Amino acid sequence: MFAKLEGLEKKYLELEQSLAAPDVFEDQERYRKLTKAHADLQSVVELYRRHTRLGKELEENRLLLHDDDPEMRELAQDEIRRIEEELPAVEHELKVMLLPTDPMDEKNTLLEIRAGTGGEEAALFAADLFRMYTRYAELKGWKTEIMSSSPSETGGFKEIICLISGVKVYSRLKFEAGTHRVQRVPVTEAQGRIHTSAATVAVMPEADEVDVEIRPEDLRIDIFRASGAGGQHVNKTESAVRITHLPTNTVVTCQDERSQHKNKARAMKVLASRILAAERARQNSEQSADRKAQVGSGDRSERIRTYNFPQGRCTDHRINLTLYSLDRIMEGELDPLVEALGTAAQAEALKAEAQ
Repeated sequence: MFAKLEGLEKKYLELEQSLAAPDVFEDQERYRKLTKAHADLQSVVELYRRHTRLGKELEENRLLLHDDDPEMRELAQDEIRRIEEELPAVEHELKVMLLPTDPMDEKNTLLEIRAGTGGEEAALFAADLFRMYTRYAELKGWKTEIMSSSPSETGGFKEIICLISGVKVYSRLKFEAGTHRVQRVPVTEAQGRIHTSAATVAVMPEADEVDVEIRPEDLRIDIFRASGAGGQHVNKTESAVRITHLPTNTVVTCQDERSQHKNKARAMKVLASRILAAERARQNSEQSADRKAQVGSGDRSERIRTYNFPQGRCTDHRINLTLYSLDRIMEGELDPLVEALGTAAQAEALKAEAQ
């Protein structure tokens, strides 16, 4: 580990020298890359230097244990205790920082939410999840754009797809993928009985042109009239677009915009991200199941998380975490869940590295 850290510090110093060169501003693209590389290494190098300082202080204080002055020996003993308590935490943090990072963590994210088992109540829950994630995005200073939606008759969503843009969006949202279950009394329930419904969430990094190649001859594009809930036409022109990627049989439909070109552009963005997600799953199936496994079937029995409204409880079943702050979670305060899932993933990765 420490040989790797020494190499990173050396690289960091080389980057500092490059950034100090008089001609560095002449090539703005190179300057941007150097600045980013320097910033990416700064935290781990500073922590490594702190670890090195603590090691030196520990050696110095151990020498002072042989000092003639008893007061000096006592002070040295106190310092040794402090350093020995601090060092393991710093070493653990360094190990976490050296874990391989997901190259997609920096990406914007396409979020797909679909109503599962439960009829209209499931569609209303899908709308609640969409609001929860958009509120979280607001709290993080991210931008949300609806790419496609299929409203239900009571104001929910049969399906909604949105693009969330910002800093490290995918790294924060990637553990949200799966089946989310809700237990509550629907507004339409006269007897006050608790119903269980489900919605599925898929989380995909936004694909760039360099990430995935889509050949025009592999696409079938159908144009039709957009329709709203209940089947009524929302416009009289053929602006809705359905794109089928023939090799993978991936189908994307967009009809929210009145412009055919805008719908096509959005559909292509969703399509590229779905293909990228499927390819990542194929290459690394033990870390990320394919899209179907990611979202499950929407059945009540498959779930990663349960939202129990009568008890005000939210339970994430993957890490056995239960929080009694459901009202705040539904308002977008997801960090306690997101951070606990990230910590659990780090622990798993550290265990795998140690084997």
